[in-house]
Amino acid sequence: MTQEKDESSSQPLLRLLTLDGGGAKGFYTLGVLKEIEAMVGGPLHKKFDLVFGTSTGAIIAALIALGHSIDTILDLYREHVPTVMLNKSASARSAALKRLAEEIFGEATFSDVKTGLGVVAAKWMTERPMIFKGSVSQAHGRMSTFTPGFGVCIADAVKASCSAYPFFERTTVRTSSGEDVELIDGGYCANNPTLYALADAIEALKHNRSDIRLVSVGVGIYPDPKPGLLMRLAKKYLISVQLLQKTLEINTQSMDQLRQVLFHDVPTIRISDSYVTPEMATDLLEHDLKKLGLLFQRGRESFASREQQLREYLI
Repeated sequence: MTQEKDESSSQPLLRLLTLDGGGAKGFYTLGVLKEIEAMVGGPLHKKFDLVFGTSTGAIIAALIALGHSIDTILDLYREHVPTVMLNKSASARSAALKRLAEEIFGEATFSDVKTGLGVVAAKWMTERPMIFKGSVSQAHGRMSTFTPGFGVCIADAVKASCSAYPFFERTTVRTSSGEDVELIDGGYCANNPTLYALADAIEALKHNRSDIRLVSVGVGIYPDPKPGLLMRLAKKYLISVQLLQKTLEINTQSMDQLRQVLFHDVPTIRISDSYVTPEMATDLLEHDLKKLGLLFQRGRESFASREQQLREYLI
């Protein structure tokens, strides 16, 4: 972890980056991060000490923590996201997601990360979060038996974090202790993973709130797309998509509201703008590259409105 001392403090600054879930809308996140990376003049794993992500945010966070540039991640998204989202069944989407995870992460483990990492998933049976971490310094207990990522490879952990049931199948992972755990999308417990990152920073790493600099990036808020004829005929499916979108957005807003109440004294930049024009209508299953490119552009524009504050936090 790369830390830098604040002249008014005895502790080094701890910089956190948290990335929301949102499926294909992660293109917006990449637009923001493209500009941040250019501003700091180097890979983001060298600037942020903890990177937490949920669902699509988990993919991006894990790739950042492994040392990948935003351009590399963007190329992967352009190549693979439409392929995954074009599938019509949960089993087909899950198989495509599995192939994607295995291709981009290979055999990488949580011991391979270059900065602190948190990947958020949710346990199906016990209805509790399961957060895959890279360092024992992030543990809140059971330190003697801590294993990075519970012994699960990054590909499997990220796939679990992205398993937005029922549009993707649930994912079963096997831990280093031989436990089989059935998981679903981390968005069901923390689509905005900021509170978990702050818990690590303050409780596990023992940093003062004033010595933390938090950058929290969402996926933007958009109108629902107008359904085509086939979608209108499949009314039950349409309602399910809308319900999932609403569930994740309520979760995101709740987490950020709690962050503002409980951690109002932690210097924070939250980036996730709202759009109301019809051409911005989209959802987490978007597969039109033209529309996804528009989200990327909007992310870059959102950076611009916070550029000065980000520069003060990060340069």
